[in-house]
Amino acid sequence: MDSDQLPEFFYEIFAASLPRLGPGDEASTLKALDLWRWAGPQRKNRAARCAARILDIGCGNGAQTLVLARHTEGSILAVDNHQPFLDELQRRAKAAGVSGRIQVSLRDMRSLNASDGPFDLIWSEGALFVMGFREGLTACHSLLAPGGGLAASEMCWLRPDPPDACRQFFAETYPALTDIETNLAAIRACGYEIVGHFPQPESAWWEPYYHPIEERLGRLRKQYAAEEEKRSMIEGIQKEIDLYRQYAAFYGNVFFVMRRRWT
Repeated sequence: MDSDQLPEFFYEIFAASLPRLGPGDEASTLKALDLWRWAGPQRKNRAARCAARILDIGCGNGAQTLVLARHTEGSILAVDNHQPFLDELQRRAKAAGVSGRIQVSLRDMRSLNASDGPFDLIWSEGALFVMGFREGLTACHSLLAPGGGLAASEMCWLRPDPPDACRQFFAETYPALTDIETNLAAIRACGYEIVGHFPQPESAWWEPYYHPIEERLGRLRKQYAAEEEKRSMIEGIQKEIDLYRQYAAFYGNVFFVMRRRWT
């Protein structure tokens, strides 16, 4: 669903105060960052390792933004289209003592263009799907300096034989879901060199994301027991959680780290 079409109740479920608004964890963010910093020319280039200008697209409430702020020396532009998420990011950044490194911007990621860059590093955890993964790769390419890096996580099939229940669910909710090799081919076709990739562990879905959401759904289910439309949305998200609980071996988030080609 396009973010500008989301019902208000969506943001009551996915409240800014949640630990994270999508799958991910600090260990995965740091692993992707290390892949970028210690690959190729970056290994001997301190300025490149520090990434002077960083863009975090679809930053949400900033779980990964704060990790980047603590482990890089560059300035970070964090972009999201929901002001309460940005407000929470700023609150957390101030509490962590890194607010001076982070600038927030309320805008649709699709409105970014070359005049906003160039950036040395673009980060996007589970957000490029809003544009479409390949479309997001193309958009980010125009925002990067030559040789600049892009780290993006994207849901992929992890096995070629997902059960019918999985295929049917994603045919309705994310028909663009594909396998790792197809996404790697798209990355190369969009003008990038692949630095590395890895699947995020199941724990990156449960502890920081699904467990807090599931707890919240339990409270909202009681609060809105008499409201059919809201109850339907609650149960739809519960179905997604239950699907992952049963079929996590077949799909998951994969972190792709890449570099814009120099020419």
